[in-house]
Amino acid sequence: MIRWDLRNDTFEHGQWLKGRIYERRCDLSPSGRLLVYFAATNRAPLGSWTAVSKPPFLTALALWPKTDSWGGGGVFENEDTLLLNHTPADEETGFELAAGFQLKPGMQVQPCGQWSGRGEDEPINSIIRERDGWRTADPGQGQRGGLRSSELYGYAEPRILEKPGTNGRRLQSLLSGVGRAQKAWYDLDHRVVDRDGAVLVDLPGSDWADWDGGDLVFARAGCLYRLPKSQFKLYPDKGEAALQCLHDFSDARFTPLAPTSNALKY
Repeated sequence: MIRWDLRNDTFEHGQWLKGRIYERRCDLSPSGRLLVYFAATNRAPLGSWTAVSKPPFLTALALWPKTDSWGGGGVFENEDTLLLNHTPADEETGFELAAGFQLKPGMQVQPCGQWSGRGEDEPINSIIRERDGWRTADPGQGQRGGLRSSELYGYAEPRILEKPGTNGRRLQSLLSGVGRAQKAWYDLDHRVVDRDGAVLVDLPGSDWADWDGGDLVFARAGCLYRLPKSQFKLYPDKGEAALQCLHDFSDARFTPLAPTSNALKY
């Protein structure tokens, strides 16, 4: 995990996990001080779990065992309310923490909607997208792949999500496939269009993109980039030279890191 300070584009490298973090079922609290994440090793004693930690550390302050990969994760409704995507034990006991873990004083945990604990990346991914200003611009045209298909779900016409920026610009996320063999699970591209739909910036193969104020920030091939709003007019001529590479993480390798004393308390 890496903590990114948007005020000065500095990065604090934190803990690694020898397992799988389901990034679309994770969320930061509004202050950025707490992270809820869903992870799995598919090994004893937990198999999988949802935890609350302090970035850039994964060391759990609160932990709920899951054992499988259905549901899991959560959404911060506010700084003190966590919508946990698990099935409550019952209406009286609610969600049971693993032994030795506790919630932040005053924190409430509630189910994540009517079907809490079911599904996979949904409903958390959609809840967070909508909260953060994304909307569906085009549902696309897709179909399930067969048993011998190279992907579980493919789109003849991509599904397009859109988030407005400044000066009439719109950031679009284009989904062309899900569940590709030996590749990223989600086949994504991003682009920026103007108010008339003309493409201003095209970012094929980008894993993630968003607005930071009027700037465009995105990830591709292990690198994190920024296109300042002042550079948009230069992009047609300068292309990639208009981009600022904030950091290249592609050579990062596992390094054991013990939590700091601050990471062990709320």
